[in-house]
Amino acid sequence: MANFSKSNVPQFSVEVYQNEYLPEGGREVNAIVTVTSTGGGTTGGVPLSGAAAAPSRASGQVPGAAVVIMVDCSGSMDYPPTKMRHARDATAAAIDTLRDGTSFAVVGGTHVAKEVYPGNGRLAVADAQTKARAKEALRALSAGGGTAIGTWLRLADRLLGAADVEIRHGILLTDGRNEHEAPEDLRAALESCAGRFTCDARGVGTDWEVKEVTAVAAALLGTADIVADPAGLAADFTQMMENAMGKEVADVALRLWTPVGVEIKFVKQVAPTVVDLTGRRTTAGPRAGDYPTGSWGDESRDYHVCVQVPEAGIGQEMLASRVSLILPDPSGGAPQTLSQGLVRAVWTEDMVASTSINPQVAHYTGQAELAQVIQQGLDARKSGDFDGATAKLGRAVQLASASGNEETAKLLSKVVDVVDAATGTVRLKAKVAEADSMTLETRSTKTVRVKK
Repeated sequence: MANFSKSNVPQFSVEVYQNEYLPEGGREVNAIVTVTSTGGGTTGGVPLSGAAAAPSRASGQVPGAAVVIMVDCSGSMDYPPTKMRHARDATAAAIDTLRDGTSFAVVGGTHVAKEVYPGNGRLAVADAQTKARAKEALRALSAGGGTAIGTWLRLADRLLGAADVEIRHGILLTDGRNEHEAPEDLRAALESCAGRFTCDARGVGTDWEVKEVTAVAAALLGTADIVADPAGLAADFTQMMENAMGKEVADVALRLWTPVGVEIKFVKQVAPTVVDLTGRRTTAGPRAGDYPTGSWGDESRDYHVCVQVPEAGIGQEMLASRVSLILPDPSGGAPQTLSQGLVRAVWTEDMVASTSINPQVAHYTGQAELAQVIQQGLDARKSGDFDGATAKLGRAVQLASASGNEETAKLLSKVVDVVDAATGTVRLKAKVAEADSMTLETRSTKTVRVKK
């Protein structure tokens, strides 16, 4: 593995955007927390203002990584026959993208999980020889059997758990519904794997269940997407693996400390996608809790923190929450604080100040609503409630237009005819391609940042 100097250690910064002013009796405080990591990969280690570096490891080397690729080999992968060939080609492309020294394995998934390479419960270490052997082993992949995604994830967890590395990642491809295990079995597998590795999930074709694939990505802090045309798999797998290879720091947590009397209402990631982290809190000492954020490379993400403070009189102010980025010590020592930001509350009689909504908060409140109304609209359309679907998807068009979310607006226009985007006046299209509906649903949580 290549060494990296102190200048290559990722730098983290936390910025808090909020309107801290509340009217007399006001109790709800909202803040957008922007977390930025830079210098671990492509930016050359340029420190950010007020940023702290993640620690370099004792070895002084790039953090070790392990990746397991899970390929659906169920019977439906033979329809059409080119689908399995594209899946093999995509997996080969992902293997080619592995950084030398990365531990890896390939799993074939049906109603059971099978080790395709290297086998015997082991991971291989990527180099020219092991990559060639792995690609040769892909020739044995053939379609037949059912689909039980939970078993694939549990095998990936066992393989990744045996690796002495910091970054553990999975890539999962499916083309069908999870029909050969009970829904609670998949939920149990996701709960078991959560926090142990991250996972990107992809659905190929149009015969899979969007909510199953997005549930995998949400639980394991990865990405979800549709590849409607199997011919696009190789490019998508290459991009996913490049992103995985760019991760430098694992298991970063967003820690919220709150004073006595302050209640946390919710914590959500709101960019680049909407992910509700509220229920993922783990206790981290008196009045403190950690929310998982997964692995980081060179990137920036936004989080919406909403807390309820005690009532206070005009002129009073308080610290509503301290937001910290925490990196645990693998050896069990004290965790390191990478960066911090403060959320404040100030009570004022100035009505202009107290009723002003911070632009960042307003924007992401709209983006979260956008994701929600798309889901509700598509569910209503599936159930035959066309009036409800028109109302919800019309609201989605309005929100997408107002926030400048052009990609979502484009996807919506394939499901509805837009009469007036500003007012959300739309008509449901009589015929909608299944791929267009599924793409909109799968990508509904993707957000855009505030327009400058």
